[in-house]
Amino acid sequence: MRVLIAEDDALLREGLSLLLAGEGCEVCAAVDNADDFLAAVAEHGPDVAVVDVRLPPDFRDEGLRAALEARRRVPALPVLVLSSYVEDRYAADLLADGRGGVGYLLKHRVGDLDHFMTELRRVAAGGTAMDPEVVAQLLVRRRADDPLRDLTEREREVLALMARGEANAEIAARLRVSDGAVNKHIRNVFAKLGLAPGDSGHRRVLAVLAYLGNRPDPG
Repeated sequence: MRVLIAEDDALLREGLSLLLAGEGCEVCAAVDNADDFLAAVAEHGPDVAVVDVRLPPDFRDEGLRAALEARRRVPALPVLVLSSYVEDRYAADLLADGRGGVGYLLKHRVGDLDHFMTELRRVAAGGTAMDPEVVAQLLVRRRADDPLRDLTEREREVLALMARGEANAEIAARLRVSDGAVNKHIRNVFAKLGLAPGDSGHRRVLAVLAYLGNRPDPG
């Protein structure tokens, strides 16, 4: 797996490079700003990019905007964004194109190498990976006009795990239910959110967007 890193902190950038190399990955480039990141995407064609949300010069959302621009230029490019804090709007921005292959993790997750590599490989394979702390905060930030108000408690649990990027089998194991039960709950979620099979985009991603409070108009 060829990985491109965009991280302004030299120690973390070098640490990520060493960790990834130790896991058999090829770090095709490691840069510290958005412009060099976009140039490296074009030059190296990585399998996945790991990008800090905040990059020079203003350290606000330059990394996120560069990641979105990279996915505009290379639609299939998987991107895992790292942040020091829970900023759930970034998760919604990443998912807004409905294509998958995106992730949003807090930086301290890098210290759990097994977890980090699992999430990175999930994103590289076209899946989604949302940080559990983002998901937990979303649970207490629902609006009065919550589009998920018709879901049962179990359906909300299943959707929360979907938002974290868990596959059906992983959800079944975590909730200690059968694969068939998980499939039924997911079908119910899709139906209650109006995500018919003919909807454009990936229904699983659209459901997670609804969970994040930023679902696009399917029409």
